[in-house]
Amino acid sequence: MPPQTAARPAPRPLLRQRNLHLLFCVTLTVVMGVSSIAPAFPDIMDALDLSATQVAWLVTAFTLPGVFLAPVLGILADRHGRKRVLVPSLLAFGVFGSLCALADSFALLVGLRFLQGVGAAALGALNVTILSDLYAGNERITAMGYNAGVLSFGTTLFPLLGGGLATLGWHWPFVLPVLALPLALAVLLWLDAPQPRGGAEFMDYMRQAVRRAVEPRALALFASTCMTFMILYGMLVSFLPVYLAQRFGAEAWAIGTIIASASLTTALLAARLGALARAVPLRLLLALAFGLYALSAVLVPLMPGLWWVLLPVLAFGAAQGLNIPTVQAMLADLAPMEQRGAFMALNGTVLRLGQTLGPVVMGGAFVAWGMDGVFWATAALALAAAALVLAAVRGGMGHH
Repeated sequence: MPPQTAARPAPRPLLRQRNLHLLFCVTLTVVMGVSSIAPAFPDIMDALDLSATQVAWLVTAFTLPGVFLAPVLGILADRHGRKRVLVPSLLAFGVFGSLCALADSFALLVGLRFLQGVGAAALGALNVTILSDLYAGNERITAMGYNAGVLSFGTTLFPLLGGGLATLGWHWPFVLPVLALPLALAVLLWLDAPQPRGGAEFMDYMRQAVRRAVEPRALALFASTCMTFMILYGMLVSFLPVYLAQRFGAEAWAIGTIIASASLTTALLAARLGALARAVPLRLLLALAFGLYALSAVLVPLMPGLWWVLLPVLAFGAAQGLNIPTVQAMLADLAPMEQRGAFMALNGTVLRLGQTLGPVVMGGAFVAWGMDGVFWATAALALAAAALVLAAVRGGMGHH
């Protein structure tokens, strides 16, 4: 018998890798920040005697630090390592977020939400950066797809969890961030985050990062992120609930069910993204996603009854599943590991900009043309984004 050579152990399937599980937990932490407390807003308004515009500060105070801090923290993650930024961020999120449960005044609550937002500022960009560091090619787009599926699962789970906890009292949803504290310890001990070589002089590093960020392909992808979140926060989050209540007299539970249904198709398509990307170039998948947003927006006002609106909302969810992980994977391809933290953080800032602009722009469309104007403006924005992607995101990509 010939001597046996030692077989190399086969790599573990993606979904069984500990690194990926830890990063999924970070993703769920990111989603928890707003979606778990939103169901408690009416109770908070009653308890603290607030108006709707005042209670909205609990979201604004949380998202605001990310606009300014995300790029700074991305640069720090490139220069000093991912975990040195990720672990303190999780600790700040957990400590200040759970202290909100003890707040007895609105001013203190807003202040603590701001500090929790400082902790949250880097999380969304950092976990995608580490995913990009760990995986390449089709494995990367597959991992990004799974991560988007986890994200959509979180957007369904946390409102239910927060709503359930709010029945015990408005403070209770604020207990959830305490989960970030054991996660910080687990990340510190067990996450194998590749270390970028931070050898370049700081000014050289900044020059290279800026040069890559202003390439037409990168600018087009940043613009598509901004437009995506304008569509999401303008139409789906801000105006669809109002439309469903006014047109069909829908109650809160029905509106919540219809909007949450989007995450079904998001999760479904995101999980299949690796297989789709092997067959279809990424920029075409991205253009298809914007086409689906447009279709969804045009169909909503044509639906004859409340539950018919599920159809365009499911199409919207499919667009999300194709869009977000694809953009993330394409951006990751444009930046080497040494600058990827700053690159992904810049995308996070653009995302926040889209979240902020969406309700304002669609509010303008509503004032000018009424509720139908919101849907038509959304469709026009989506088609403009599809045209931009097809025109500007060319070459150098292959299917990855």
